[in-house]
Amino acid sequence: MATTELQMSPQLEQIHGEIRDLFRALSNGFQRLDKMKDSNRQSKQLEELTGKMRECKRLIKEFDREIKDEETKNPPEVNKQLNDEKQSMIKELNSYVALRKTYMNTLGNKKIELFDMGAGVSEPTADENVKVASSMSNQELVDHGMKTMDETDQAIERSKKVVEQTIEVGTQTATTLKGQTDQMGRIVNELDTIQFSIKKASQLVKEIGRQVATDKCIMLFLFLIVCGVIAIIVVKIVNPNNKDIRDIPGLAPPAPSRRLLYLRDPQ
Repeated sequence: MATTELQMSPQLEQIHGEIRDLFRALSNGFQRLDKMKDSNRQSKQLEELTGKMRECKRLIKEFDREIKDEETKNPPEVNKQLNDEKQSMIKELNSYVALRKTYMNTLGNKKIELFDMGAGVSEPTADENVKVASSMSNQELVDHGMKTMDETDQAIERSKKVVEQTIEVGTQTATTLKGQTDQMGRIVNELDTIQFSIKKASQLVKEIGRQVATDKCIMLFLFLIVCGVIAIIVVKIVNPNNKDIRDIPGLAPPAPSRRLLYLRDPQ
């Protein structure tokens, strides 16, 4: 299947490209192996090819995990194409595994088979492992055991770091969520307080408006009354004999003009 026909995410494209690079390296490596005459060089070349096949196996498993993670995001036809491509890569890898076994049988190099693809690749039998172990020296067995233990310790340390990082991220996320929840609660309470204050302020403004209107009316009536009283007083002063205007209670009528009488002396 051509790479250009596949619809892949950037992560899948990267893994797929690495697998294809390893397949090209394996093809070139076996071609060089045919040209080698020295059995030691052939054994060393087989070991390098075995390492590349292990790496290829790891990448195919990672490719499969990515397909499963993205399965819900892709349409069914895309998932089918990706799974077909995965099966094609497994078959191609199995062909290199079978080719490697052929060269190993030819060279008589019965080493421990640690490579397992799970689809067409069989596990080494106990008899083969016994024969391989018996052909190794004590130092080689010790070195192999120490290497396996180191790899196991490194894997455990990596797992511990991943667990610690996961716990730390989870704690930080929980703290952040709690802080955001509390902040949202405070914001809601403040909004309720503001809304209540706005309602009270609106009612107070209405009451003040009514009081101001009432005060203005009272002041206007008082002003009219004062103006009327002043007008009456002015009219009374100007025309005291006007009977159309009644006397203002509490205000004494103007005093009548007095005439002075005098008697003439008789002569």
